[in-house]
Amino acid sequence: MATQLDPGELDLQEQLAKIRQMMDASDRDRAETRKLSAETRVISASIVLQAMLATAALLGAGAAIAKLFFPG
Repeated sequence: MATQLDPGELDLQEQLAKIRQMMDASDRDRAETRKLSAETRVISASIVLQAMLATAALLGAGAAIAKLFFPG
């Protein structure tokens, strides 16, 4: 009976179809991960420098006010 398919062949084709689906899902997930990582920005050095300057300015202002109220 050459016209009938072997049940083992059906299982193999089913497994191959599942593997292809999983590979497609994996590719989609990897593409989404790449897109999200590209959209994520790392804090640049200029932002860090500005934060440090702002902190130094606030400390300087606090020291000036303290010297004004507590001379000595």
